[in-house]
Amino acid sequence: MFVRVLEILFFFYFATHIPITLFIDLQPLLPGHVYPQPLKDLLRWYAEEYKDPMVVDPPEWFKSFIFCEALLQTPFFPVAAYAFLKGGCKWIRTPAIVYSTHVATTLIPILAHILFYQFPIRPHPGPQTLQERWLLVSIYAPYLLVPVLLLLTMVVSSTYNPTSKPGHASAKNKKKK
Repeated sequence: MFVRVLEILFFFYFATHIPITLFIDLQPLLPGHVYPQPLKDLLRWYAEEYKDPMVVDPPEWFKSFIFCEALLQTPFFPVAAYAFLKGGCKWIRTPAIVYSTHVATTLIPILAHILFYQFPIRPHPGPQTLQERWLLVSIYAPYLLVPVLLLLTMVVSSTYNPTSKPGHASAKNKKKK
């Protein structure tokens, strides 16, 4: 039952990631004429409201993460959404481990940048106060926490990890006996 709740959470995570990535996250990589003005305005509003200059004027290292999101993650989102909506798809285990490890690894420098970098006030103000920094961290944090939860689920759950059977000794332990 608990695994099914996690699968629904993962489904919503991946399903909502598709429009967020296509309409918001990829804007810094693609030519401006690709996006209608309301989507550009939405990105600018978000950047100003939450003091996130990385989405309107990303540093090169951040652009590399967006590039990985475009090429590696975006094609995976519908596949993962399908697998977790259907539930119990063991074939998603290895791709989910690769995805979750990659995303969790990219979030560490992003969160460190938000917390410790001294953002210039112009041209796009970043977070200046501790409260502004923690607000921005709270926006990015689910993109670390859900992948870590996904990784743990893939490694520990008997639904996805055949060596994790509740009440059964592992193959290594059986050989020792």
